[in-house]
Amino acid sequence: MKNQIKHLTAGALVLAALEQAHAQYTPPPPPTPFQGFINEYLRAKNPYANQWDFSGDVRLRYESREGFGIAGKAGSVDFRDHGADTENEYLLTRLKFHVGYTDKWWNAYAEARSSLALNDERAAYANAPAIPTTTKRVGYGPESDTIDLHQAYVMFGNHKEFPLSLKVGRQELSYGDERLIGAFGWNNIGRAFDGAKVRWQNAWFGADFFAAQPVVPRDGQFNLANSYDTLSGVYATSLKIPKTILEAYFLARNASRDAIRFENSPQFPQPTARDIYTLGGRLKSKPGELGAWDYTVEGAYQFGNYAASATSKRLTQDAFMFVAQAGYTFADAWATPRVAVEYSYSSGDDNSADGTHGTFDNLFPTNHKFYGYMDFLSLQNLQDLRAIYQLKPTTRMSVSLEGHSFWLADTRDALYNVGGGARTTGGYGINKTYDSYVGSEVDLIAGYAVTRYSQLEAGYGHFFTGKYIDQSEKANGGSRDADWVYVQATVKF
Repeated sequence: MKNQIKHLTAGALVLAALEQAHAQYTPPPPPTPFQGFINEYLRAKNPYANQWDFSGDVRLRYESREGFGIAGKAGSVDFRDHGADTENEYLLTRLKFHVGYTDKWWNAYAEARSSLALNDERAAYANAPAIPTTTKRVGYGPESDTIDLHQAYVMFGNHKEFPLSLKVGRQELSYGDERLIGAFGWNNIGRAFDGAKVRWQNAWFGADFFAAQPVVPRDGQFNLANSYDTLSGVYATSLKIPKTILEAYFLARNASRDAIRFENSPQFPQPTARDIYTLGGRLKSKPGELGAWDYTVEGAYQFGNYAASATSKRLTQDAFMFVAQAGYTFADAWATPRVAVEYSYSSGDDNSADGTHGTFDNLFPTNHKFYGYMDFLSLQNLQDLRAIYQLKPTTRMSVSLEGHSFWLADTRDALYNVGGGARTTGGYGINKTYDSYVGSEVDLIAGYAVTRYSQLEAGYGHFFTGKYIDQSEKANGGSRDADWVYVQATVKF
């Protein structure tokens, strides 16, 4: 039994690491493993220092955005051509440092984080639409959180010896490709939860049972979890099906009427009242076991109830989503090119006033990976046809060229932004007579591992507006395409 658990643990970790390479752009690995300067020094001096982990990283990212709405500025909305500022350039810096200790039957981990923003014109909390008892705060932008505790947890257990473990404290949650629950690592602050997770692992499957509350960033104050907003559920993974990774999950998000007013000036809006239950599953090919082919299929159904605003009545939740991707890798060609196509669909609400809410709740995702790197959209009332072309010219370099075409799933519902909020101002809203075609996006991303501890990354994106956006902005002077450029450097220490 111990050997079976040991083999399953190793296999699950390897597959989890490899499968990310096919989902979206993945930074190239370092030329040789890097444990951190402090770790290498201590472990060379004392073999018992292997139980300790002192390491971190610093990341700097410059972004230039044209055609993007600037939160908190009057009249500024995505793709507006006249009458408002839609250009923003800023520098983001993020510093992380962690200390960890591992013993045979327990381990502890603490991670501090400093997230700073320079020249970001976005309001830290735009408060639009206005929520009673909360106030707009311009501050240093929604991705600034001067210094705080990102993670701090203790884990009890050893899956090489026993199938059960417990992890308690502030921690990241990440499942599947992070379409519904992710650490949101692209963001300058990221995402963490305060909660507990029990893991059961045997020769047939591994399953996490968890209950946690999302931590709300508060620049200049210690971050607290929203005690009125809880995510709980079970997420199970099995490797027993030949050539296939099987995942099944049941997730519950329960937010009370007080959740939206938990903090009077958070870095981003808090949720309206809801009790939403998500039942879903995912099938993914094991890396390399289908020859040159790979695939992913995922689907989920939601039920429960949802309130659209702070005061509106709760409606019956009845929504769903599904995703299908297929790819082919030319292993014998230069740069091992991979081509893939993906289709994502998430239901919208038909606005029929029948007491039912049909818009899918995207929960706590890392949307940056999937629906365009420019971060305009989320998996809500959306159809996304995606083409992917990936190259690895050298072992230190990876390149991804992607294209998207977007449509509304239902023109009787709104167009939702990357944070899950409905666009309802500046010409946008529910316009059922408008065309469903939102637009297209093209992205080019490249990364290079300079050394075993440093990495460079750069990208460019262009969004071509479609008829829906053109019609929405026609009365406000017309629409415009959007452009985005970023350059990022990461150094580990």
